[in-house]
Amino acid sequence: MKRKHTNAPTPRTGRSGKADSVPRDSGGVRAEQAEQAELQRRRVRLMIKITARAGAYRKGLVTAVGRLSPEEAVILADLERNGLQVPQLHDVLCGGHVLVDDPQLYENWRFAEGSRTRLSSHHRDIDKTRYPDIGMRGDVVREKLHGRTAQGTWVQLEKTPAAFGKRKLPTLNDLRHLMDYVVYRITRSNVGPWGLSRMTERRPMYLSPVLAVPTSLTPPVARSLARALRRIEEDDDVTAVSQDLAARFPPPDRADLAGELGHALSGRAGRGLFGNSDVWVTQTPSRSAAELLRQRPEAPAVDGRPQGRPGRGAA
Repeated sequence: MKRKHTNAPTPRTGRSGKADSVPRDSGGVRAEQAEQAELQRRRVRLMIKITARAGAYRKGLVTAVGRLSPEEAVILADLERNGLQVPQLHDVLCGGHVLVDDPQLYENWRFAEGSRTRLSSHHRDIDKTRYPDIGMRGDVVREKLHGRTAQGTWVQLEKTPAAFGKRKLPTLNDLRHLMDYVVYRITRSNVGPWGLSRMTERRPMYLSPVLAVPTSLTPPVARSLARALRRIEEDDDVTAVSQDLAARFPPPDRADLAGELGHALSGRAGRGLFGNSDVWVTQTPSRSAAELLRQRPEAPAVDGRPQGRPGRGAA
């Protein structure tokens, strides 16, 4: 898989952590890249097959997954890396408009093979001469369209590719694209490759938003917030354990409780790949485990007599 923009190769590091003086041969590098690309395709295929079991899609999705290209896998894997969950994948495949606060994705998705400039009406505030919209066709994405935003990158999958442009006559696909637009105007839903999505440009799906804005609190507000946080911490400490243990093991004394509110967790710190998906079991329960769970344990014998449960009058 070739990309239009590639980063400079990094030197190989050995067990000692130092760079090896002898670089690997190009054949070994290509083999490793091909292996990584295949692993990525398998992961994306599995994600689509999982969401296809619970969601309603147009026919042919599972068949198209078998022809997933490496470029298509890169796009969907990048979305997953930025927080996309399996339930949200349904809207992506059905044409949902996605915003990601990562401008580098705009360049990463401009592949040497398959990518082409496209005309669209999305995000008109962007200079299309400097950042033209990029289209790409594929068996799963059908027609992928992406471009730049003020903060990052947007992407949307379309059911029908359009080739509107200067000095080009309308084609059958252009007429079908117009029909999809009519459906959008009627249903207020984007027409994607495998269904309809309410995630439009006005109500997009937002992945990895940059919402952290540093701000300062006035002294009265900071004191009031610190008192509230300290009261919550004391209540939690007393109710979590016994009062004796709470007195013996007090929590660490921190001068600025409000300062911890602005600390972000490492990584995505989200709910994970499956998020709030429905979890189901496809295998039948083990008969041996079920038999063990149905057994009632008996108390061990004492002095040759079985130990029963003490009655109310027992000492």
